[in-house]
Amino acid sequence: MASSPFVTPDWLAERLAAPDIVVLDASWYLPAQGRDAAAEYRAGHIPGAIRFDIDAVSDEGSPLPHMLPRPEVFASRMRSLGIGDGSHIVVYDGLGLFSAPRVWWMLRTFGVRDVAILEGGLPAWVAAGHPTEDGDGRPRDRRHFTARLDHGAVADARDIARALETGSAQVVDARSGPRFRGEEAEPRPGVRPGHMPGALNLHYAALQSGGRLKDEAGLRAAFAKAGVDLDRPVVTTCGSGVTAAVVSLALETLGRPARSLYDGSWSDWGSDPERPVATGPA
Repeated sequence: MASSPFVTPDWLAERLAAPDIVVLDASWYLPAQGRDAAAEYRAGHIPGAIRFDIDAVSDEGSPLPHMLPRPEVFASRMRSLGIGDGSHIVVYDGLGLFSAPRVWWMLRTFGVRDVAILEGGLPAWVAAGHPTEDGDGRPRDRRHFTARLDHGAVADARDIARALETGSAQVVDARSGPRFRGEEAEPRPGVRPGHMPGALNLHYAALQSGGRLKDEAGLRAAFAKAGVDLDRPVVTTCGSGVTAAVVSLALETLGRPARSLYDGSWSDWGSDPERPVATGPA
């Protein structure tokens, strides 16, 4: 495997008081999961952790959910959270490995390289016996943050259509099999069920076990079962750009970084009547 993008709970606990360490609670849940990320943060989070709400740090002018904001907007939000250039950022979520990869991807796409994911998330932190604190969190002083958007890391519908038409990249959809096949209604109104013709399906849950990524053999087996050729470029997608980042993270750990992530994902493609939709298996 390539160098790990993860840090362990014990590693973080030893460095939690360091002034350059910034911990982000990136918890976010689907409506069907019936959980309130903001309430859970107030009830208990890693001491000093800042709540990072992907819906708040987004393009407010877009009808699509939690799309990347413009670089100057992202920089402003980071400054207001007390995140600056030179920060060593550790991201976690309340499920172990669900929404934290999305924030990891966002930060990297805006030029941050010193960002890691807490292995096992908050459940692993608590299981290791480390403390939590409640409340709204302590505000940090504003710091200067420079955002440099890597446009190549972000795909749109035209990029996806081109990849599918030319075969220049594999499009890997992280949604569940029933959603991919169109057997379940989409959770967002106006979004058709099904998938992009020619896309491959690899449910993000197949890449992990117990809130952690599988080992190298397990990851390679999951990609192979989905028909993904790790020697060819990959563009990741999902319902709204969150769990696609889990696939991107798995590719990164294997030393096969994804070409890009479709930020609008199926909420964009499936709501556009001009875009073709397929149902059934890939």
